[in-house]
Amino acid sequence: MEISNPILPSVNFHLWKSCNMRCNFCFATFQDIKESILPKGHLTREESLGVVHELANVGFKKITFAGGEPTLCPWLPDLIKTAKNLGLTTMIVSNGSILNSNFLEDNKNHLDWIAISVDSLNPETNRKIGRLVNGKEPMSIDTYKSMANMIKHYGYGLKINTVVNNANKTEDMNTFIRYTKPQRWKVLQALSIQGQNDRNTGRFEVSNHEFSGFIDKHKTLDGIVNMVAESNDAMIGSYAMVDPEGRFFDDVDGKHGYSDPINKVGGLKALKQVRYNYDKFIERGGQYEWEKITTKPKHITLSGETA
Repeated sequence: MEISNPILPSVNFHLWKSCNMRCNFCFATFQDIKESILPKGHLTREESLGVVHELANVGFKKITFAGGEPTLCPWLPDLIKTAKNLGLTTMIVSNGSILNSNFLEDNKNHLDWIAISVDSLNPETNRKIGRLVNGKEPMSIDTYKSMANMIKHYGYGLKINTVVNNANKTEDMNTFIRYTKPQRWKVLQALSIQGQNDRNTGRFEVSNHEFSGFIDKHKTLDGIVNMVAESNDAMIGSYAMVDPEGRFFDDVDGKHGYSDPINKVGGLKALKQVRYNYDKFIERGGQYEWEKITTKPKHITLSGETA
């Protein structure tokens, strides 16, 4: 699989290795980044800003800040503002545990989308998965509803990410998704990546048949919510990704393969050192009208009642 043109328009910057949750199937633990390479698990503020500038210079049109948990990064707002001023559509992917009204108010002029990871609405299932705040409290349906209401209240585009795994494969999320009405619901098949999550994924992996069963259960949402299903095959090699050290990485060999640091060799040269497939990016629905966000809350209040 070789780099193809045009360059993928979307990039994920996993800027923060640390997370306040320990989801067992997480493919972005970056355990292979040794302390001798990146002691704090992230670049400095100035180095991170340099990566954002390089990504814009390469020609990316949308940037998603991910982790770990990106909201743990104290200079995340600076990165968001810089990316927006450089002309990129901006998004974060968060577990939502520390999102609050202050963050949403402060970033509303520069952050376009917020993606929330919602794997289960059952606290016990979230406990099995490892989706616990600081290893203690599981996420609940009321927490997720409140979070979605708050995100919409401030006018952000709402995306929900769900990883289908052996613990939640039979769960019915129809009512919740109808309630929150995300602009985009991405449903992903739990993926095993060597050196990241392969010690745990054996008990969380699901077959293609089981993954399809979860999708079929939510077909009633067709026409109501844009549900995007991504199997393991669809995901592998179809993302442009940057790790906490500021290197592009791919997953086409079942493990992370890294470029030289972007700030050292430049964005375009580093990008040529990894592999992705533009056609797979298009086939999985990676290109969509992310600039058009119509979420100004004329139908929902912070309590979730219609207005």
